[in-house]
Amino acid sequence: MQDFKVKLSHILSEKAKELYPEHEISGDDILSMLEYPPDTSMGDVALPCFKLSRTLRAAPPAIAAAFAGTDFDPALCTVSAAGGYLNFKVSGTYLGNDVLKEIENAGEKYGSSHIGDGKTVCLDYASPNIAKPFHIGHLGTTVIGHSLKKLHEFAGYKCIGINHLGDWGTQFGKLIVAYRLWGSKEEIENGGIDSLVALYVKFHAEAENDPSLDQKARDEFKKLEEHDPDNTALWKWFIDLSLREYEKTFKQLDITFDSYAGESFYSDKMPEQVQILRDKGLLKIDDGASIVDLSKYNMPPCLILKKDGSTLYPTRDIAAAVYRKRTYNFDKCIYVTSNGQSLHFAQWFKVVELMGYDWADELVHVPYGTVSIDGKKLSTRTGNVVLLKDLFAQAIDKVSALIEEKNPNLENRDEVAEAVGVGAVVFHYLYNSRIKDINFVMEDALSFDGSTGPYAQYTYARTCSILSKAGGVPKGGKAVITADEEADVLKTLAKFPERVSAALADYEPSVVTRYIIELCTAFNRFYHACPIIGADDVDVKNTRLRITAACNTVIKTALGLICLRAPEKI
Repeated sequence: MQDFKVKLSHILSEKAKELYPEHEISGDDILSMLEYPPDTSMGDVALPCFKLSRTLRAAPPAIAAAFAGTDFDPALCTVSAAGGYLNFKVSGTYLGNDVLKEIENAGEKYGSSHIGDGKTVCLDYASPNIAKPFHIGHLGTTVIGHSLKKLHEFAGYKCIGINHLGDWGTQFGKLIVAYRLWGSKEEIENGGIDSLVALYVKFHAEAENDPSLDQKARDEFKKLEEHDPDNTALWKWFIDLSLREYEKTFKQLDITFDSYAGESFYSDKMPEQVQILRDKGLLKIDDGASIVDLSKYNMPPCLILKKDGSTLYPTRDIAAAVYRKRTYNFDKCIYVTSNGQSLHFAQWFKVVELMGYDWADELVHVPYGTVSIDGKKLSTRTGNVVLLKDLFAQAIDKVSALIEEKNPNLENRDEVAEAVGVGAVVFHYLYNSRIKDINFVMEDALSFDGSTGPYAQYTYARTCSILSKAGGVPKGGKAVITADEEADVLKTLAKFPERVSAALADYEPSVVTRYIIELCTAFNRFYHACPIIGADDVDVKNTRLRITAACNTVIKTALGLICLRAPEKI
């Protein structure tokens, strides 16, 4: 409805000049005041006149009545005053001519923009820790991050997707110790990442009774940092095994990355940044460790080097940010991680600023809520995780059984079952605000009732079926709007560009996810209330086919923006 609101705001600005010539109100001012009424029976768009009353020096009801008493083009809208509100009802003529034509002309580009033209965005997401399983806790960063990448691409940005692998740190010392004490090459090759996880869990269990194991792990990681050949060979092996497993999950999610440069990639790039910190007098020694004091900014100190001189997450993140700026010259670098890391990002963002990098304000942390299982925190150490591969497998099996029951002759059943099963889990996750904490319940994720991914994908398949049976869609022609359900679905379609803009501005994919349900609900009401192919009047039939085609286009586009595929048959 953004185009409608823009047209309306200019009309109201001109009318304000006629009604109140001593005051000037711009179209942009009025546009910022327009809102959607909570009850659509009141109107499609409303102008609260309370802010105008200060400028125009008149009571809000009087302002609303004055505007309502002027002539408005009936091809655009009808107008009514209710107290201090001016309510506008969009005309069927506008919906049929402007909205439908805009979608038909733009096609899959409808809702996109050019605000990112000529700009580059780096997106750091997924980033699993090597030798640990890809579990439900990783789903947030992965699908939120990839959805944000798609939203930015839709707005014209050049996007660099970075999988910043957790392939460095003391945990590798622990894994090396555990492998040499209890593992075997044959066992690991056969068991893959699950065997590595078992070793990691065993290490922590044994370390509770033998604290010396922790020191041995630190020693082995120190050797790894010094390029010990045996430790390096084991480390590379662990990475290869892990990536093989992760790629299976990324393939199911239809996600690819432009860079897999992990923490280890920046090992030789950290000394330069540490030296800059020293040269600028920012590094201080505290109990043998090197820190940047951030007390002036109401934050704890940022730890740069441990007592033994080994690096930490902030050191690596600073080096990575500098490398990305030099390599990609980004306009924004977005990090999608749990809100539990918010302090960490605030600290090293501030350090980058103190180092004198004038692009520090281009660093953006996008936090999301934590995931628990039955109220318990996820932990690889204790084994309290739900693996994504297991969750996806259950969802796919459920969909496959439903297809066997309802459409046993479907040609590409396995492909569709994967698209709908995986989509159900992703949609469930992205439906709520990203900052909301989630207590994961398997039954909820696999439910296909209500506001779900399968409902949206099935609605898309329904539009494909209708269009296929119709044998084609008329281009242009006279649009005849005869039912409220037709108008409602067109109004919902008109809101898509605004919802995309809001999702991008707030880094919030759930705006699109909820819009999809809104559109699918409006379409299904239209489908049940209005005969489409069987409409008696040719113009009515053609209009309804065009509405169906518009829904087909927008649903597919919107599903793609939240990482879901759109099967044409289910």
